[in-house]
Amino acid sequence: MTEAGALFGLFLSAFLAATILPAQSELGLGYLVMSSNYSMAVLILIASLGNTLGAMINWIVGRGIGKSVMRLEKIQASPRYQAITRWYQKYGRWTLLLSWVPIIGDPITVVAGVLREPFKSFILIVALAKTSRYVVIALFAEKFASG
Repeated sequence: MTEAGALFGLFLSAFLAATILPAQSELGLGYLVMSSNYSMAVLILIASLGNTLGAMINWIVGRGIGKSVMRLEKIQASPRYQAITRWYQKYGRWTLLLSWVPIIGDPITVVAGVLREPFKSFILIVALAKTSRYVVIALFAEKFASG
């Protein structure tokens, strides 16, 4: 496989892993760290960019849901919606630190869009969480490869 192909494959797997599609990027990153001469920093950057971009797509989908469905006065007037919105405004932003967790991370990024998390804080928190996860995976893979 060419260098560009391997890096594009890592980016694509990381991107898809951040969407609601079932995909996994951790094994690809670990494999490339252990079996190639690629810079670990470049591999982490590519995986992080792909995964963060996928989460941005989820946020955009959430915003679309929020703009279409949540405009209904009946929903906005419901006590449950009001309680969820208040809770999210107080604590919800920090749930984005869990955006890297399989199964729950993708819905968290969609909900952030629905509940109008500002894009700037969304990107900063999600990028931090996802990049941190890839750093840990890459370090473990390097340690495993070196024995």
